[in-house]
Amino acid sequence: MAKAARAAAAWRTYREVTKPGSPALMTRVRAIPRMIGAVMRGQYDGMGKGKLGLLALGVVYILSPVDVLPDFLMLIGVADDFGVFLWLLASLLGESGRYVQHERTIIEGRVEGLEQA
Repeated sequence: MAKAARAAAAWRTYREVTKPGSPALMTRVRAIPRMIGAVMRGQYDGMGKGKLGLLALGVVYILSPVDVLPDFLMLIGVADDFGVFLWLLASLLGESGRYVQHERTIIEGRVEGLEQA
């Protein structure tokens, strides 16, 4: 059941990234550091510091040698790391896509302000 949920999450992420008019994959990836900085400075309200903390914990969990389910339990031990990785990837790509749209809105607002002046 969990395998199907992870596959569905990966498919939703793929569809969101390839949707026409949506920011491209590399645009989203390059926006991640800017998004993290904006969240930390309080300049982007679309994502709270709490969610950013959860994402950081996901990175720590993947990199940590200590697992909830040890890797020597071959399939189960690797599956939990892979599940966290998919969640982390889907969350980061989704949030960074919304952040890119936020940046575009700000830039368009500035351009419109200049045209009216």
